[in-house]
Amino acid sequence: MIITTGDQSSPQTERRAVTLAQETGAIYVPRNRTSLSKLSETYGGQDILIILKEEVRLFREGEEPMIFHPSMAFVRAKRLLKGEPDNMLEAARVAPGDTIIDCTAGLGADSMVFALGAGPEGHVLALEASLSLSALLREGLSSYECRIKPFNEALRRIEVRCADHLEVLRGLADNSADVIYFDPMFRSPVLESASISPLRKYANNDPLSFETIAEARRVARKTIVLKEKKGSDEFDRLGFTVVGRSQSKIAYGVISLDD
Repeated sequence: MIITTGDQSSPQTERRAVTLAQETGAIYVPRNRTSLSKLSETYGGQDILIILKEEVRLFREGEEPMIFHPSMAFVRAKRLLKGEPDNMLEAARVAPGDTIIDCTAGLGADSMVFALGAGPEGHVLALEASLSLSALLREGLSSYECRIKPFNEALRRIEVRCADHLEVLRGLADNSADVIYFDPMFRSPVLESASISPLRKYANNDPLSFETIAEARRVARKTIVLKEKKGSDEFDRLGFTVVGRSQSKIAYGVISLDD
């Protein structure tokens, strides 16, 4: 992956691009008014992350660019801040101060909600195996600004790591997290979901393994949560109990470890 800026970059955006390249191991390339298609051709078709003043964009030749935005996480956050419940937080039984591992972060929507639920004393580790997605998420979380201060603060508290979740879980101590969360790519796509479809071109589509769940059982103190399509066979296959009643097309399965 290469990291660059817009055609008319400022010293600040250039510094952000250089810093992100150093943090992620990507290649920083000064834009010099070069087209994205030409940059992609020059660097062998690699993904290109573009740092702009108020936006972060991921480019891949032949695909629509992906732009970081909180999307539905922002709507959920506003509801939470009004004192309304959130189905995911209730399923996971998140409490202030919890340590939460989001094993399949994607663009971080659920990590953002977890960060609000866990509060300033909590810790959210967002794992994403794709370097391109993890870099987009890292920069987006650090630079996105809205008028809701608690939401901005929650985004800054999230730790993003480009890593395979099984490898990370293997290296963690027993009972070292409160909640471990999985939101893998659905086996059968939700075709009307505009937010999920673009991710499929970057994300890992492999199903969760039994070893992954075994490691999660060892590491989690309280709950393991799986988000899937309602009626998915993955819940039974992996030993999750579906909780709550929702009118949406997704459901949450839970393995409770502190009963």
